[in-house]
This record gives sequence, structure tokens and C-alpha cells, in this order.
Amino acid sequence: MKQLFLLEAIDAALLAGERIATVYNDPSADFCVEKKADDSPLTIADKQAHEAIAGILRHTPFPILSEEGSEVPYAERSRWQTLWVVDPLDGTKEFIKRNGEFTVNIALVRHGVPCLGVIYWPVGKKLFLGWEEFGACLIEGITSREGRTLDELLAGAIRLPLPRKREHAVAVASRSHLSPEAEQYIEQLRQRYGSVELQSAGSSLKICKVASGEADVYPRFAPTMEWDTAAGHAIARAAGCEIYQAGTHIPLTYNKADLHNPFFIVEARSESPSDTSHRHDL
Repeated sequence: MKQLFLLEAIDAALLAGERIATVYNDPSADFCVEKKADDSPLTIADKQAHEAIAGILRHTPFPILSEEGSEVPYAERSRWQTLWVVDPLDGTKEFIKRNGEFTVNIALVRHGVPCLGVIYWPVGKKLFLGWEEFGACLIEGITSREGRTLDELLAGAIRLPLPRKREHAVAVASRSHLSPEAEQYIEQLRQRYGSVELQSAGSSLKICKVASGEADVYPRFAPTMEWDTAAGHAIARAAGCEIYQAGTHIPLTYNKADLHNPFFIVEARSESPSDTSHRHDL
């Protein structure tokens, strides 16, 4: 049954990506930038992507918690044991800047834990997938499913994480948000490991870099919402990584009363839950 839901999420992500790409690639397109309540930008592509995703996922048994959806009171949401957590266009600022680093994020969350995740990068034509029973993978060069079954899609997929072939540590940071706390954390990594390569990326591509093995850690000491991380969290978990609340070994959870995330660190899981010596409390 979960394979069916995964296909629904894939179809929704690819359709949303197509809608976003149509706006993004049209030189005459007016992004129609608006301001949301938190002063963050909203474009016509956000709205069209949300409509595309909702049009597919509303046929599943689960409610949808989306950045661009209507606000649902926690009294109602608290009864949702399983739900979709969606960001139709993660990285709107990157979209407006036209640097290509924006994604479509779709996660299935059960009892507060992301168990299935799909992230589509329209410009890179890359689809990241992760779910508990299978693991994580990457499908390259994809713009539509074209009627292919899940097995047919996975036949050409790349399993994640990729083999690591480097001797230095790699930390990934936000393209638009590098806080003083994150800079301090990275400096602590340099003191511990000597050499730390710093890479930048936008949207949930930062989480994908850790899940894929391209980076070792992603520290985030700036505000995020549940829909920013849920899909990446599912993929990271499937790839043997975790998203911990900063300074702890406690994973992020979802569908909370307050939909803001605490500060967090994305990294490979330690061998022992009690082993936190490799983390740096700030």
C-alpha cells in the first residue's frame, strides 16, 4: 500500500515541478510576488504547485498540511495520526533570484515521524526518494513518470548514500541563511577535524547533500518550519542519517502544536544512541 502512496507523491512532485518550471522558464512571466504573514515571499508558482499537489494527494486517505494550504487548528490536527506534510516550492527566495536551487517537498508523516519522503529538484531534474522499508535513492534526468511502475522507476535509480571518497569533512550551509551560531559550529568542526570544506545550497537540497553522502553535516541555527524539513528528514532517515535537535540526540518531530522547528543538525546516525561525543553543544 505504501508503494501506491509513494507513486502518488512522485506524481504530485513531478506535476508541481512542471508547473514551477513553466513559470520559471518563461522570460515574460510575472512571478506576482506577494508577502505572507511572516513577511516571506509568495509567488504564482507557489500557488500553482500547491494546487497540483493537492489535486493528487486529496485522493489519498490522509489530510494535507501544506505551507500554502489553509491553516488548520491544532485541535483538529492533533487527531491526525498520518498526514502529508508539503512544501510546494521550498526556496522561494532562490526561485526569485533565479539561481535554480528550489525544490518540491512531500512527506508522509506517521505519529510525528516522517516515514516517506519525495524531493524533486526541477532545474536539476533530480528526484530524491526515501522510505523506511526500502532506503533512499536518486533518480536523475526525470521530468515525468510516463506511466512507469515503481519497479521500473527504481531500476535506474542510484542508491543512497553514495560511497565517500574524501579525507576531509564537508559541511553544507544555507545559501540565504548562515547565522553566527552556524558559523561558530563550523569553526568548532575545523578545530576538531582540521580541514572542513564549506558548501552552500538552497532549499532542501542541503539535507539531500548529507543524505547522499556529498556532505557530512548540515547545521541549521535559523528559523524553519516543519514543511521545510519533513521530506528531507524521511530521505535522510532512509539513508542512515538523522535530523537532531541541536545539542541533543533527539530527532525532530512533526505535526506539533507549534509548526516551527527547533535549531537542528543533519548528520549520519551515531552507532550508539548514548554516543554524543561527536556533536558540539552550543
